[in-house]
Amino acid sequence: MTLAAGLAAPSVLAAPAAQFDEQAALATSQAAIGREVAGFRFHDTAGRAVMLERYRGKPLVVSLIYTGCNNTCPVITQTLIDALSAAEEVFGTNAFAAVTVGFDAAQDTPERMRAFRRDQGVRLTNWTFLSGDAPTIDALARTIGFAFTPSPAGYDHMVQTTILDGEGRIYRQVYGDDFAAPSLVEPLKALIFGTEASILSLDGLIDRVRLFCTVYNPSSGRYRFDYSLFIGMAAGLSVLGFLAFLLLREWRRTRAGPA
Repeated sequence: MTLAAGLAAPSVLAAPAAQFDEQAALATSQAAIGREVAGFRFHDTAGRAVMLERYRGKPLVVSLIYTGCNNTCPVITQTLIDALSAAEEVFGTNAFAAVTVGFDAAQDTPERMRAFRRDQGVRLTNWTFLSGDAPTIDALARTIGFAFTPSPAGYDHMVQTTILDGEGRIYRQVYGDDFAAPSLVEPLKALIFGTEASILSLDGLIDRVRLFCTVYNPSSGRYRFDYSLFIGMAAGLSVLGFLAFLLLREWRRTRAGPA
């Protein structure tokens, strides 16, 4: 699902709603891929100023919610708790960051965002909840291709999680309020381990191995390092080595001629 019709508290109800065009919203979201996200100033739950540029150098997961939502936005947040926790197990806490931005500028104050974070049970230290003024929120939404419009129930909006690369460019859009962890972790894995990492360096070789050998186990809902690739490679090399030995022995016997 890419569209949410969130139920809101009465104080969030807005004036006459425009028709939400889901297909147009999805096209706008996809068109944002590759766009740089920069120049946005927010405040965290303690009221401190935060520029998105502070996260440069590592992937950044961006979600937009509004605190007056009673159904979809909490589900999105719970899904992100699971996915980001899985990512933290694989990459550690310093390899990526996440921000959740309240897009209802009038209501989503630092205090409301702090209460929302607490009520949702968010404990990951690399995940920040942010508030902004209306012009900033509107500009961010346009940049990342996030569509929202007032409705009688609060807001109709895209159910979208955006992944930025280390240079602040939009790398991937993840849709839905209940996606599986790999939908988020796999793009992060490609960014963190680097699909273009040089295998000529030890670090590059290790990252390339981790890229292909860190796999998701659906039964446990967790990632693990799969050693079967190395076992298969070792077996294959053993067979090749044995064949090479036999060929070399036969070549030497032929060269030596009859006894």
